[in-house]
Amino acid sequence: MALTLYGSSYSRSLRVLWMLKELDLPFEHIPLAWKECSQNADYLAINPTGTIPTLVDDGFVLAESLAINLHLARRYGRLWPATEQDQALCWQWSLWAVASMETSYIQWADHTLWRAPEARDPALAAAASEALQRPLARLEQALKGQPWLLGHDFSVADLNVAGCINGLRRFDLTAYPTVADWLNRCLDRPAYRAATQLP
Repeated sequence: MALTLYGSSYSRSLRVLWMLKELDLPFEHIPLAWKECSQNADYLAINPTGTIPTLVDDGFVLAESLAINLHLARRYGRLWPATEQDQALCWQWSLWAVASMETSYIQWADHTLWRAPEARDPALAAAASEALQRPLARLEQALKGQPWLLGHDFSVADLNVAGCINGLRRFDLTAYPTVADWLNRCLDRPAYRAATQLP
């Protein structure tokens, strides 16, 4: 087994670093920054789209963070459920996070956490916050009465969704206490904390 991950932890690559730490797999980490990846000829030879992360798994090249995580969970047999129905739910929740939450989350985080204060637009932050209410209500409903998205076990579904919205720990989640508790438990996992310490 030879695993190489390209991408800095200050990007979507953090989701994959988290997965690799959860699986306790040995890997080489090349912390390529997102601003450099589209200009690096050697990297473009591996991933012509010029985006990060990219995983090379025994010669197999795969891009897109959530697809990489689903591949790793399935291939290495951890955080991957046993039944076909639960496996389908892992795909459902992963795609849902991108389709229903990520765009609004990025806009909120950009104008609340990431940009310099003078470059933030409060109106855009407020619009993004409003757009997040419906998916947060959906997530609150899904988590009621169970600790994780698939029931009693933490899975790649939890990792992928939490990895898409990790900054919402600083969002006002008063109306969504179950989501707040779930997100805190996800991000308090030792593997997540270890991943955030990587370059």
